[in-house]
Order: sequence, then structure tokens, then C-alpha cells
Amino acid sequence: MKILDAFRASTSLQVVLLLVVSAALAALAVTISFRIRRNPSDKEKRRRLAVNLIGRLGDATITDVDENTVYYEYMVGGVVYTASQDISQLREHIPSDPERLIGTVSLKYSLRNPANSILVCEEWSGLRVGSQATRS
Repeated sequence: MKILDAFRASTSLQVVLLLVVSAALAALAVTISFRIRRNPSDKEKRRRLAVNLIGRLGDATITDVDENTVYYEYMVGGVVYTASQDISQLREHIPSDPERLIGTVSLKYSLRNPANSILVCEEWSGLRVGSQATRS
């Protein structure tokens, strides 16, 4: 009788453990699916904020501006990079007349990947609007 009770207790414990492991795996699957389905604009925002957090400062020259994109060039370690940044989500940080931006600005770039750079993000701006507006 004691052997039968011990077997039943061990079986109950196995079922409980199986349920706990199953719940943990289900939660992990939900988390992974939400990360995969994230909006591309959220991914871009996370990239900008990461570069702002760990990036190194440098100088760049804005060469062209259109409605949603800023085109710029900069040099790191003797290599000239030509890049662009989508500014459609950052309208409150951009002047109403973006043509005034053309000229020298500050940028932040990743030390690991210097081609990963930003001119402006939600928490920082390398745009020198005030000084250029007085020159025009």
C-alpha cells in the first residue's frame, strides 16, 4: 500500500512539473512571437536610441534634405561614409524649413560599425539650426 501511495505522489509531482514547464515554454513562445512581429518603426527607434547611448561624437556634412530623409557624409578613420536618416518620425526635432539644415552638423556613430550613425533622435540632436539660421 505504501508503495502504491508513493507511486501516486510521484506521478502527481511529475504532472505538476510537466504543467509548469509547459506554461514556461508557452510564455517563451509568446514573447518570441511578439519580438518577431514588432513594427519596423519601433526597430528603427531602438537603433537610434542605442546609437545615442553608446555612440561616439563626430562631425558630418548634410548634403541634401527631402521631405522625410536627410543625406549626409562623414569621415571615420580615414574612410568617408555617405549615409541617410529617415526623419519622418522625428518631425518635432526638425525645423519647418529643412533646407536650412544643409551644412556642418554633429553625428553619433557606433564604434563597432561606423556606418551605423544618427544625426538626430528622440533624446539628442546634432543639428546646428540656430547658428546656421543666423548666417543665411
